[in-house]
Amino acid sequence: MNKPVEATRKLFGTDGIRGVANEYPMIPEVALKLGRAIAQMSLRGDYRHKIVIGKDTRVSGYMLEFALSSGICSMGVDVCLVGPLPTPAVAFLTKTMRADAGVVISASHNPFQDNGIKIFGPDGFKLDDSIEAEIESMLDSEELVRKGPTAIKIGKTNKLEDSRGRYIQYAKSSFDSSLRLDGLKIVVDCANGAGYKVGPAIFEELGAEVVKIGVDPNGRNINAGCGATHPEWLKRMVLETSADLGLALDGDADRLIVVDEKGHVVDGDAVMAICGKDLLEKKLLPKNTVVATVMSNCGLERSLRPFGGKVVRTNVGDRYVVECMRREGYGFGGEQSGHLVFLDLSSTGDGCIAGLRVLEVLVRSGKKLSELAQVFEPVPQELVNVNVSAKPPLDTLEKTQVLISKIESELAAEGRVLVRYSGTEKKARVMVEGPKADATSRFANEIAECLKKEIES
Repeated sequence: MNKPVEATRKLFGTDGIRGVANEYPMIPEVALKLGRAIAQMSLRGDYRHKIVIGKDTRVSGYMLEFALSSGICSMGVDVCLVGPLPTPAVAFLTKTMRADAGVVISASHNPFQDNGIKIFGPDGFKLDDSIEAEIESMLDSEELVRKGPTAIKIGKTNKLEDSRGRYIQYAKSSFDSSLRLDGLKIVVDCANGAGYKVGPAIFEELGAEVVKIGVDPNGRNINAGCGATHPEWLKRMVLETSADLGLALDGDADRLIVVDEKGHVVDGDAVMAICGKDLLEKKLLPKNTVVATVMSNCGLERSLRPFGGKVVRTNVGDRYVVECMRREGYGFGGEQSGHLVFLDLSSTGDGCIAGLRVLEVLVRSGKKLSELAQVFEPVPQELVNVNVSAKPPLDTLEKTQVLISKIESELAAEGRVLVRYSGTEKKARVMVEGPKADATSRFANEIAECLKKEIES
């Protein structure tokens, strides 16, 4: 497993650069320099180079889009703007348009005041840590400024008018052509984000009756009480409309959380169990292996084992799941949070395509989603997010480490403890699994309280 190059990457985290919009580093000046560096990295070969830029619906997206475009054009590279579009759609367009790189301006599931920038290579995959580190090292290069071309060699910007249609058609093509969604009622929550247009269209065009929510972005309501991180509205609407299921995307539509017909959440682990079992039964799961992260519930292994499946784990972040899949020849994996990657269809997490795969299993089986979800039996797990003002190395927090060791001894082989910092937010995440729910919850909260006190003291 490739580990992040934290010693050389100061701006890039587990999913690009992220922060409060118009505060360092998410300021136009950095975006302009980043545009120059990305353009310089793409200048390989004697042809007219171009870079695709997409974004979600945050009001700050305009500011960063213009700055990035200016930096790219100043190096003699053209820019293709695709507007608000899911992250996986930008990856798809980057590859199919033979672009030199793709850039997504989004802070994913974060609130609207944040924003971020992540980069895809010409193959549609997220850049390796080493390449991100190289780009970061070029940001303050005066040589790049001097290299800027003049006259007709300066890059230009154009808008791809049919970007949505291209992605909708591609997503639909991933669904079994012998099946239809007629007769199904689906609630689709687009989080007021990048999928607000394409998400409902994909399922409607395949025959489903779609109840649309979270499709009225105003630049400030992305992820606000809706979407994959806030499924309460979706649960209520599924029950109120007597829908067959609900699908929730996050702000950049690379995550999927599902709600069954009874209003129960079916998270990424459960979806991996459902789709993993289906692929195993059809003998279409490479090496009979699902790739998950250290955050996935141990119940995933137990769910797949009876069908001959196993689980390989990586660091947190869908990029590391994908890296492992590509390196070892696996075909399916994801995260508990809803990043789900079908490598034969997409180079990154794709909420819409994952939703179609769930629906494909449902339609073919003729079962309700609640029945399909019974394949996954989670071990009691408690996840506590802790707001922190700083992120000192966890092994320097002596009191926290002593407490963790004590709890691990109590759990022994029947559970586990995982404490890590978020790569995208100022938070620490404490996860405890064990045989008893009440003890698991108590242990997680004890660690969280100890960690917070020690950091803030």
